[in-house]
Amino acid sequence: MIINNDTVELLRECSAGIKMGISAIDEVISKVKSIKLGQILSDYRTKHEMLGKEAEKILKNCGEKTKEPNVIAKGMSWMKTNAMLYVSEKDSTVSDLITDGCNMGVKSVNKYINKYDSADEKSKKLAEEIVKMEEEFADELSVFL
Repeated sequence: MIINNDTVELLRECSAGIKMGISAIDEVISKVKSIKLGQILSDYRTKHEMLGKEAEKILKNCGEKTKEPNVIAKGMSWMKTNAMLYVSEKDSTVSDLITDGCNMGVKSVNKYINKYDSADEKSKKLAEEIVKMEEEFADELSVFL
C-alpha cells in the first residue's frame, strides 16, 4: 500500500491524541464515585482503544509507526489533573478535566485534518470519527459538571 506523507502525519497525530485520552481516563477513573460516570469513562476508554487500533493498523500496513504523545503536554496534563483532584476529588472535577481533554482533542484533530488535507479519505474519515467521539464524550459528561 502506498501512502502519502499527509496521511501518515494525520494518523500519527490521531494516534498520539488517542493515547493521551486513554492516559487521562486512566488517571481519573479510580477517583470516580458515580457508577454511571465510571461506566461512561470505561466505555469511552474502549472506544478510544478501538479507534487507536484502527489508526495503528493502517500505519502498520504502510510500514509506519504510531506516535507517542508529547512528553511535555502529557506531563502538564498529569500535573493539572493531580492538582485539581488534590483540591477536590468530586465527580464534577473529573468531568471538568475530561471535558477539557475532549475539547482539546476536537480542536487538535480538526487542526490536523485541515493541516494534512492531502491525507487519504479513509484516514480523514477516521479522524472525523475521533472528533465525533470526543464531542459525544463531552456531551455525556456534561450532566456531571
